[in-house]
Amino acid sequence: MIVIDGPAELSGELKVQGAKNSTLPLLAATVLCRGQTVLHNCPRLSDVDTAVRILEHLGSRCHWEEGSLVVDNSMTCCQVPPDLMRGMRSSIVFLGAIVSRCGEAELTFPGGCELGPRPIDLHLSGLRQLGAEIREEGGFLHCRAPALVGREVVLRMPSVGATENLMLAACGCVGTTVITNAAREPEVVDLQSFLNACGARVSGAGSSCVTVQGGRTLHGCTYRVMPDRIAAATYLCAAASAGGDIYLRGAEERHLATVTAALREAGCAVTADGAGIRAVCRERLRAVGPVQTAPYPGFPTDAQAVLMAALLRSRGATVFEENIFENRYRHVGELTRMGAKIRVSGRVAVVTGVERLHGAPVRCTDLRGGAALCVAALAAEGETRVSQICHIDRGYEDLVRDLRALGADAERVENTDNS
Repeated sequence: MIVIDGPAELSGELKVQGAKNSTLPLLAATVLCRGQTVLHNCPRLSDVDTAVRILEHLGSRCHWEEGSLVVDNSMTCCQVPPDLMRGMRSSIVFLGAIVSRCGEAELTFPGGCELGPRPIDLHLSGLRQLGAEIREEGGFLHCRAPALVGREVVLRMPSVGATENLMLAACGCVGTTVITNAAREPEVVDLQSFLNACGARVSGAGSSCVTVQGGRTLHGCTYRVMPDRIAAATYLCAAASAGGDIYLRGAEERHLATVTAALREAGCAVTADGAGIRAVCRERLRAVGPVQTAPYPGFPTDAQAVLMAALLRSRGATVFEENIFENRYRHVGELTRMGAKIRVSGRVAVVTGVERLHGAPVRCTDLRGGAALCVAALAAEGETRVSQICHIDRGYEDLVRDLRALGADAERVENTDNS
């Protein structure tokens, strides 16, 4: 568990880790590459460990060298075991890469945080349009694609995972693939940059139309993973919650515009330069206008929980509307244990600021909800014990280390009471 004794203002500088949501599709993309790939700024997370185990099962050799992950690709298998697929939601992105490289694949439905229904029908429909034959049987996906052919694929909604899966599959297509209504997230742009560094021809990422010219042989490369915008948002919200003056080296505000705008509206002074973002939060925060999650460039669903935690002691009431996942308020019940005042009705949550929060034993419900509990604990009076932190380990390299570097009284301890 993580134990935080608050309140305490934060101060200091922190280097932002590499992006989890970029690293995972980049690792899947190495399946397409012959030779060695070196990923700098690769975060050491449990989800990355799962992706490495998948690669090793497929035949790759992986090892760490001073914070960089080295992957020597050598495909000997086209199947991913159920236990590895269930380890994380992003495991499904390996489907497009394996099919593209091997012409067949067998895996199960993915796991991950329980945030409500997250069907993979967009992934499967898109791959079928490229020529893959997919059978669903007993929880397994049996996929055959002796020859993938490029064409236009129109996504019903701009799914990040489906966009990335189709980009990977399209690299092995004959001809050109055009993905329309593609996701525009920075992580999609990062995948495009990586693929092009490996010899692919991909263009349009960051817009709603991505074009992939297939049929090119890809090679390994040396690449630097983009900074994690959700980790940066977490630490900005931590400073807003606890108060203080922090600088996040490597953070890019253009990836976080909706989050920094909300924090400025709440009363924080947030500034950016070419090297990072500074946040100065001295006064009690104000409530902000409605926060409505939406695909990029809208407000990120992954930052909803941490912003909510930052506003628990604000003056006034803030309305949150969750439009991406229907079960993303599971952290609310835990926040109320700390004295928060939150009402939830369907996809809407109303946070009414309170004068004080108090420490309490709380439990992580999912990755970002767990981070939100730590953000709230920084402003609470007394000790907060956050259990089931395996969720947090999926997305933060070392949350306790980073909070301590900013002056928080936080430690990681063995949970002896199974609470």
